Amino acid sequence: MLDEYERRDWAYLATVAEPPSAALRTLIADVGVTAAAKAVATRSIPAEHAEVLKLTEARYGVNTAAEDLDAAARVGGRLVTPDDAEWPGWQLLALSKADTAAKGGEPLALWVRGPGQLDQSIDRSIAIVGSRAASGYGEHVTANISNGLVAECWSVVSGGAYGIDGVAHRNVLASGGITVAVLACGIDRDYPAGHSRLLSEIARTGLVVSEYPPGTNAAKHRFLTRNRLVAALSAAVVVVEAGQRSGAANTAAWARKLGTPLGAVPGPVTSATSVGCHRMIADGVAQLVTDSQDVLRLAQPGEGNAGSTTGSREHRTDNLDAIQLRVYDAVPATGTLTIGEISFACGLDLRQVRSALAVLEARGMLRTNGSGWTLARG
Repeated sequence: MLDEYERRDWAYLATVAEPPSAALRTLIADVGVTAAAKAVATRSIPAEHAEVLKLTEARYGVNTAAEDLDAAARVGGRLVTPDDAEWPGWQLLALSKADTAAKGGEPLALWVRGPGQLDQSIDRSIAIVGSRAASGYGEHVTANISNGLVAECWSVVSGGAYGIDGVAHRNVLASGGITVAVLACGIDRDYPAGHSRLLSEIARTGLVVSEYPPGTNAAKHRFLTRNRLVAALSAAVVVVEAGQRSGAANTAAWARKLGTPLGAVPGPVTSATSVGCHRMIADGVAQLVTDSQDVLRLAQPGEGNAGSTTGSREHRTDNLDAIQLRVYDAVPATGTLTIGEISFACGLDLRQVRSALAVLEARGMLRTNGSGWTLARG
């Protein structure tokens, strides 16, 4: 568990460079958070991490860590770091891949407001995103999908915006489910202002999340940066309505980069807010979905018609021992992980992982392409 000074070091480093900052994360990984904070503050950064000097030049001299942590605490928030038990390392792992790290990468830390544990709140989660100018049709479909997911004990992630985002959040709250709003501003900022009450209600029962420190105002580039987190923290992304170029389309693009299953809801051919969805479906980058059962099949391919905990996955794993089950649960339904990545995700050593993989492959539950592992379909 972090002590007060280490948490302040994390809070300081979370402010000195505009997120995301892969170079700063690398420095912390190499020397530790305390040494990294001192190196940035004193400009004594090792030569091999020279990029950090440029990234932190504008902000290194102002340390608001204590104030930021106090501001978060005043609204029921906290700073969650990779050293904390609730850090969703497995879900964020895809952001560290070579083809995405340069353009996004993992967040340095996350500011979280609300009572739930972050990793548990997004363990079974679906992102629902869409147009701010939602139609009545889009709102109806969003409500149906949201309510269906809550009934199957899934949480819903969205961006807290007007339109489809707000409809998704409200319906989950009304159904007694858990919803997570990922913001492009500080967790103490109500953006948009018209969603002040909604964000407070989300924070009361679910979570409001941001990689930006308290006091940070929303900005256009921050929405684009935020979208990668919406995609990464979800088992699947569903676009209900989207124009040809929109924030929802950007989130969908991140889903494709990360290998997150992507679904799109078809709409009237006369609707400008369905153009983006139709294009994704026509191009074959998104699967057509119409209800929560379609979405759950997208998130859990090969696991029957529903995502309930009494579905086929439970029956498939009935005869696994504890180690085999941990390995099986660490392997993704889409994309692949290497043995080393599986070892990291489930917290078992390589010998245990190899042994379990051999059993799971023999039972037809996993398959490998020679370089990585994924769930066997069918």
